[in-house]
Amino acid sequence: MSTSGETIPVIGYGPVGQQTGKLLVDKGYSVRAIQRSPPAHLPQGASFVRADATDTDSLIPALAGARTVILALGLPYDGKVWAQGWPKAMSAVLGACEQTGARLVYADSLYLYGPQNRPLTEDLPPVDYGRKPTARSNATRLWQRAFVEGRVMTAAVRAPDFYGPGVTTSILGAVTLGRLAQRKPAQILASADHLHDVVHVKDFARALVTLAEASDDAFGQAWHVPTPPTLTLRGIIAIAAAALAVPARISVVPVWQARLAGLFLPEVREAAEMHFLTDRAYLVDSSKFRERFWSDNLPLEDSVAEAALSFRHASGR
Repeated sequence: MSTSGETIPVIGYGPVGQQTGKLLVDKGYSVRAIQRSPPAHLPQGASFVRADATDTDSLIPALAGARTVILALGLPYDGKVWAQGWPKAMSAVLGACEQTGARLVYADSLYLYGPQNRPLTEDLPPVDYGRKPTARSNATRLWQRAFVEGRVMTAAVRAPDFYGPGVTTSILGAVTLGRLAQRKPAQILASADHLHDVVHVKDFARALVTLAEASDDAFGQAWHVPTPPTLTLRGIIAIAAAALAVPARISVVPVWQARLAGLFLPEVREAAEMHFLTDRAYLVDSSKFRERFWSDNLPLEDSVAEAALSFRHASGR
């Protein structure tokens, strides 16, 4: 596919947006980083366009001329913010894409499936469970309706917990790998001993770019990002601890304790709502994506080590 002269706007320039923008530039695209404030760093070949992801009129000129747009927005990890923010942002982005004729690739999570006791597949329906899963479900219903009504070509790329440099709000973020880097026990809700699929942020970005380059028949549906071989969270933390040369200590927080603490600590309350991520096996079926596109993930041991060491470098220790 020729990328000469093609511009792809990336809405939201957090860790996922940054890695997506870098990969697009490396592949020869011109990138428009779209958010309300300028990013700290932009690769050569990328430009910043100020716009509000919840305002269609603000987005329309930012998306002008683009064939495909990538929505890599991240919202504060707060159920109240998500309940309003995700449907509002999705409505605005869909409205701008409809006006400009752009296709939309949406960086999604797996939260909309809620608690499951089976491997997650793309055909599972969105649930109304808790605030954050329901918010993602409502955003999903909006893009699905827009596609069915012929207004916007949309594809959702769904990833499990992702990790990597700059990723702090994650099961493999500040409370686990970040604490290990400070020689503290990693904190895990419910259990560290269930199998748990994860993916590196660079693989998430690669999957988003893959869909942005895909033909129209890949749209109107969701795709699960391929994951490396599955380990338990305890096994993943052991890899990180070895890279940091620290003990692989883990502090497991029971769900009841987190709910009690959540009465006073909002961040703990938000984590407790998502107990189903760690109180059972969390397995992702990505066979649909693997069969059509690619399956060569970054090696888990190397990429987890890199993520752990990034926390040490960030702290200057």
